[in-house]
This record gives sequence, C-alpha cells and structure tokens, in this order.
Amino acid sequence: FLRLLEAQLQDQRREHEEEIETLKSQVEAMKEEMERQHQAFLQTLQLSPEVQVEFGLQQEITRLTNENLDLKELLEKLEKNEKKLKKQLKIYMKKIQDFEASQVMVQTERRQYELNRRVAVQRKEKDFQGMLEYYKEDEPLLVRNLIT
Repeated sequence: FLRLLEAQLQDQRREHEEEIETLKSQVEAMKEEMERQHQAFLQTLQLSPEVQVEFGLQQEITRLTNENLDLKELLEKLEKNEKKLKKQLKIYMKKIQDFEASQVMVQTERRQYELNRRVAVQRKEKDFQGMLEYYKEDEPLLVRNLIT
C-alpha cells in the first residue's frame, strides 16, 4: 500500500514538474511577444501621425482577417455538423415510420384475429354459464359487445 502511494506521489510530482515547465515556456513566449510588441510600439511612436494611423489600420485589418478566417472555419464545422445531424434525423424518421407501419400491421392482424374469434364464437351458439376469460386490453370491446 505504501509503495502504491509513493508511486502515485512520484507521478503527481512528475506531472507537476512538467506542468511547471510548460507554464515557464508559456511565460517566456509571452515575455518575448510583449518585448516584440513593445519594440513595435516604440518604433510606431517615432513615426509621423499619418504613418501611425496607417500602421494601426494595417494591424486592425490583419486582426480582422484572422478573426474572419476563424469564423469561416467555425462555420464550416457547424455546416458539417448540421449535415450529419440532418442525416441522423432522416435515419430516425425512417425508423419511426417503419415502427409506426409495423404497429399498424400488428393492430390490423389483431383486429383480424378478433374478427375470426368472434366468427368462431358465433358459430358455436351454446348456452354458456360460468366465468369468462379475456385480455385486459379487450375489455372495452367486450363491454361494447355485451351491451349490443
């Protein structure tokens, strides 16, 4: 049990150290990016106001273009997902139709069975006394026939 705990502790320590390294590399990358942006900002300040405006516009155009590309990619994914869901819907609709058709067939067969059973009962014309056996779902039909 102690060895298992030690192994788990070592695994957690290793994962923690890997996570720390990943975070350190991310911090370094961010520092480099910040330094690059700082240098670009300093250079921009040295430019004339017209050039600063043009530079700002170019950066905004680049940002919007990248955002547009991301949105197009998202749209393509959503369209693909929509097609997939439509196919699934068609499959399920077909299954429902098949199920409903089978239910209609079962009801038709049951009615035919009931009609055959009634015909058989009518032919016997015996004087019965005693108990009657029937299915619970046939009760409304039985009551209706008794009343008739």
